[in-house]
Amino acid sequence: MTVVLILLFATLAIVFREQIKAFKSKQTQIQTTNNQSELKIITDLILPPVTAATAAPPLSRWWQNVLKPPKRGEDYNILQALFSIDMVILFTAITFGIGGTLTAIDNLGQIGKAQGYPAKSVTTFVSLVSIWNYLGRVSAGFASEILLAKYKFPRPLMLSIILLLSCAGHLLIAFGVPNSLYFASVIMGFCFGAKWPLIFAIISEIFGLKYYSTLYTLGGGASPLGAYILNVKITGHLYDKEAMRQLAAKWVGKREGQKCHFGSILTDFSKFWTERIELVTGLKRRGVF
Repeated sequence: MTVVLILLFATLAIVFREQIKAFKSKQTQIQTTNNQSELKIITDLILPPVTAATAAPPLSRWWQNVLKPPKRGEDYNILQALFSIDMVILFTAITFGIGGTLTAIDNLGQIGKAQGYPAKSVTTFVSLVSIWNYLGRVSAGFASEILLAKYKFPRPLMLSIILLLSCAGHLLIAFGVPNSLYFASVIMGFCFGAKWPLIFAIISEIFGLKYYSTLYTLGGGASPLGAYILNVKITGHLYDKEAMRQLAAKWVGKREGQKCHFGSILTDFSKFWTERIELVTGLKRRGVF
């Protein structure tokens, strides 16, 4: 318990250290400004000739520049970001990328039972997803910063690689390889965690920070939408259809894992094409990073 509390509050040391650094930097800046002001020589100001005042440009209304966004990296307003092709691509990647991973995670219990895993193993899958979710968030944040600073490796390209990696987890589930659900849980948990810091960093770097909180919420809202489409409408429908077929054939005892979770193949297919789109986006946006 003591170790857990120490690890929990250890991050506060980083906050205090950064605050002390900022305070010292501010004090040094103020001291330097005071020293320069003492040595400053006041000279006569030469005013430029007065010219006729030019008329200020008319203020544009909020809806006039919706389809004329600024350069990438500058501050977009909400509507400019909402109707930009970058947001459409990113929203699609979140919907089918994270939505597909959520679909697999939500159905891990049913998948484990259908493929004949014991009850202990099903709880192990949940633990593996949680642990690797945390590791994915931490490692993706650090790795993206290092690769961007040293090698100018764009974050959208890194996101496309993680989406492609998560496809391997879906294929392991869909084909029902023996004992593969342990590896699939690790892959799903890691990829699910790694996507979030990349997505929110991409939003801030492309659309600016002025309306970041609103665009952050918009990007996060695509995840439950994708989970609803892929989990409820596609995978759930196929699962129920297969279950009814087996019941009609008097296969009441045990469902066939590979057939019941054929929806994983469709989810994997959607994520594969999402990864292709995000890969093209990353290659086109290299100049921004």
